[in-house]
Amino acid sequence: MAEDRALSFLQLIRRSQRGKLKIYLGYGPGVGKTWQMLLEGHRLKQEGVDVVVGLVETHGREETAKLVDGLEVVPRKQVQYRGILLEEIDLEAVLERHPEVALVDELAHTNVPGNENPKRYQDVQELLAAGIHVITTLNIQHIESLYNTVEALVGVKVHERLPDSVLAEADEIVNVDLAPEDLQQRLREGKIYPRERINLALDNFFKRTNLDELRELSFRELASQIDLKRRSTPEEEHGTAPDQVMVCLSSRGPNSAALLRYGSRLAGRLNRNWYAVYVQTPNEAPTAIDATTQRHLSETLTLANVLGAIVFTYKGEDIVDTILHFAKEYRVGHIVIGRPGPLPFWKRILGQKTVVEKLILKAHGLTVVVVDAKAEARTKGETSPSLIEQGT
Repeated sequence: MAEDRALSFLQLIRRSQRGKLKIYLGYGPGVGKTWQMLLEGHRLKQEGVDVVVGLVETHGREETAKLVDGLEVVPRKQVQYRGILLEEIDLEAVLERHPEVALVDELAHTNVPGNENPKRYQDVQELLAAGIHVITTLNIQHIESLYNTVEALVGVKVHERLPDSVLAEADEIVNVDLAPEDLQQRLREGKIYPRERINLALDNFFKRTNLDELRELSFRELASQIDLKRRSTPEEEHGTAPDQVMVCLSSRGPNSAALLRYGSRLAGRLNRNWYAVYVQTPNEAPTAIDATTQRHLSETLTLANVLGAIVFTYKGEDIVDTILHFAKEYRVGHIVIGRPGPLPFWKRILGQKTVVEKLILKAHGLTVVVVDAKAEARTKGETSPSLIEQGT
């Protein structure tokens, strides 16, 4: 026991001397990871932080290239390989420059043979060990443990991969999300690949079904990482009372936007994290709902991300039990849910109850906020819900 504590303390010491790692995670090329990384670089510079571009891949995108302007760039190292001159991050130069923050794109990249390290994430680990904070980017399909899953879902063998431990060591992971139809539109406009590659990409990797699967993987992975960090945090740091906010989503909710905005305002007033949770029942599987419903759900999840929620999707037959299990796991104190429509008379005769009624009966010790989302949408800014129930 004493040895374990000594080892734990040694890890804390080493961690305190290391730089911090922030990862912008996306479900595919073109969602805006590099863009967001560069925007943060400019914000940090405006705050007086010493930030440099260690390496940014613009892939010929003019708008991204323009965003590099105004940031200090450490020149790349040129490497000869099989008669071709290639460029890689100049690790030694960045270490010698020793900025507070280095922007290093495409974490899973494989370096040209002959480099100090075979993989870029190893370059990043050296920067972190030297006390340099790093902001980087990563696509979900490059995570080692997801290799077989991605191959089965999308039919693509991903050759550039990195260990899950690299993601687990990140101090912050930001999910950069974009609705699949919007990503496809960006592709058609030539903002991701050259014109000659667009049709092939749309018929293969960028098929709508593939993008939906990869997007869901991103949501799940982020949820997994949050859960991992929560479990590894010392118990005394958690406090005692559950206090996070959770918004329950439906694929067919007509006023999901108003519900999400209410949840965002509530979390803001309480100064708490908040989650947007969608429970997919067997009746709401992608093959069981129409295209309009799928698009509505996609737009709802996108808005939740934009508003700052951490998005979770679960599959389950019992919606109420799934919601309450999540609330217990993530220390949720406030559950926000939309007001249901009336049950048919014959269902009342049979003693059936709405999801909201079941939730209120079972939510012991939790505050269930039932919002009339239609009224919320009409008032355009009114923050009072139509009804607040306290679980008993």
